[in-house]
Amino acid sequence: MGGTVPKQFQLIGGVPMVVRALRPFIAHPEVAHVVLVLPSSEASSPPEFLSAIPARAASSRAAFTMTAGGRHRGDSVRAGLVALRTECKVVLVHDAARPFVDPEVIDAVIACARGGEGAVPAVPLSDTLKEATAGDATLIRRTRPRSRLWRAQTPQGFPRKVLERAHAQAARTGHRATDDAALVEAMGVPVRLVSDSCWNLKVTTPDDLALAELLAGKSS
Repeated sequence: MGGTVPKQFQLIGGVPMVVRALRPFIAHPEVAHVVLVLPSSEASSPPEFLSAIPARAASSRAAFTMTAGGRHRGDSVRAGLVALRTECKVVLVHDAARPFVDPEVIDAVIACARGGEGAVPAVPLSDTLKEATAGDATLIRRTRPRSRLWRAQTPQGFPRKVLERAHAQAARTGHRATDDAALVEAMGVPVRLVSDSCWNLKVTTPDDLALAELLAGKSS
């Protein structure tokens, strides 16, 4: 993204991105505890807008905690699991860079995880996929069929014991993955696709941020 402001703190419609990502979970009647994993510097001295969240969360059922993450994504998820209340038997992992998750998607993910499966919100691919050659990233090697391919999103949900076991195994073997579902899939645990929409976009580039501004305007 560039710039001096961390991506998750960028404003979207005047609201920090991470706050937009947190709100649907803090307000959700089935969510008991929300853990926000941050870089060590932000966790020890969080911005004022994050420090104010516990007061707002007091009117909801969900507790709110901030904790420091690690060097890699898996380290940060494990830190979040350690900070999570022991009575939480289902865990949802969400990207701070996804500010527009639908509460109905949260419902569907929770339902799958309570049934003993993993769950991944996803959108079927509509674009044609081209694979580039190893030596020249601009030269097409082949076209990939897209009929059974989906674009994975978050929140991804799992029975807590399953996710903890998956991350413990990954830590032992040094296995890293770009999402939690890949670690759970590697153990042979079923992971189900939950239909989602393109509104649940992940803000990665300045163009994504501009699109998020448009979406915020439409939803306000």
